[in-house]
Amino acid sequence: MSEQTGGTYTLVVELSETADIGVGALGTETFDAGWYAYVGSALGSGGFSRIDRHRELAAGERATRHWHIDYLLGHPESRLAGVVRTSGVDGECSVAAALDGPAVSGFGCSDCGCETHLFYAATRENLLDAVERAHDPLSGETVVDQ
Repeated sequence: MSEQTGGTYTLVVELSETADIGVGALGTETFDAGWYAYVGSALGSGGFSRIDRHRELAAGERATRHWHIDYLLGHPESRLAGVVRTSGVDGECSVAAALDGPAVSGFGCSDCGCETHLFYAATRENLLDAVERAHDPLSGETVVDQ
């Protein structure tokens, strides 16, 4: 699949220890150690190349923070552990609505009516299963990069 193809994606992020992280206008939030799913969309001309930007930021190769997720990805105790993406679909809010569990209110959803686009789970397996199930109803091709 071309990186230029856009759609909906979910980043799977591990935070190895509890951390207080400043998240732009949201202020400082306490993030428990564990696993996080961040739901986003890449519908512009760059398509899924947005995921490359997230990977670069998580690897310390980029410092500029534009979105809420950048603050979590840029923390030294976090790592981008996987991506689930569905091409050709604007399903960001439907994936977020299908996920549940503890979340940071207002995270990643300043441009829609959702409560949040960031969800927490204590284990990777539970989180990844939930994310894959949330992407299943979307009509595009779904790819899981781990």
